Amino acid sequence: MTEKASELDKSRLRDIEYNYKTIEENIADAAVKAGKAREDIVFLAATKTVEPAYINHAISCGLKYIGENRVQELLAKYESYDLNNAELHFIGHLQSNKIRQIVGKVELIQSVDSIKLAKEIARQSELKNTTTDILVEVNIGGEESKSGVAPEALEELLYEISNLNGVHVKGLMTIPPICDKKLDICKYFSRMNKLFIDIKGKNMDNVNMEFLSMGMSADYREAILEGANMVRVGSALFGPRIYV
Repeated sequence: MTEKASELDKSRLRDIEYNYKTIEENIADAAVKAGKAREDIVFLAATKTVEPAYINHAISCGLKYIGENRVQELLAKYESYDLNNAELHFIGHLQSNKIRQIVGKVELIQSVDSIKLAKEIARQSELKNTTTDILVEVNIGGEESKSGVAPEALEELLYEISNLNGVHVKGLMTIPPICDKKLDICKYFSRMNKLFIDIKGKNMDNVNMEFLSMGMSADYREAILEGANMVRVGSALFGPRIYV
């Protein structure tokens, strides 16, 4: 899936450079307003449908984190990523039978929402003599169409996961409902931050509230202002998704 430089869209390369700089400036500005430093915020690029050459161009601009939504696509692109200069995460819905294919290949799985999934990640990690870092996904809006543990069931799930070998909880992740008003989505972000702070205060073994991953292209600035320290930005960096 590699491409020669002559075959790349030069205009798109320039757009990625411009977009990367703009997003960096927006993150820095939001971080300051939230009382944080730019270095406190992880900018992860959501790379679904994006060709490796364009992903690697963003990495050459300074991007340090990339995330794939689909296992098949991740595996197809894996050998082409510049992973000497960036860290690969899995950020999409994950089926148990796909876990063995990505354990050992990704630094963080951001979408764990059940003890069944956590147990299989732990099992596959132990088979490979490794420990996999995970985020627990919370369905903060209670939407039936979305994955994630219900907020009221989060603490119990975390206690169950904390007893597993082979996994280490590094924080929480959410994708809130689509909202027409910024104020409405900020309420969901604020609720997630309160959960994050509450869990951090529990001091659970094997649970480290290091990352609160929320906010995407349309609302990453609002997410940072409400407590996010990891944002997942795709179309704002690479342009509209190209589906084939």
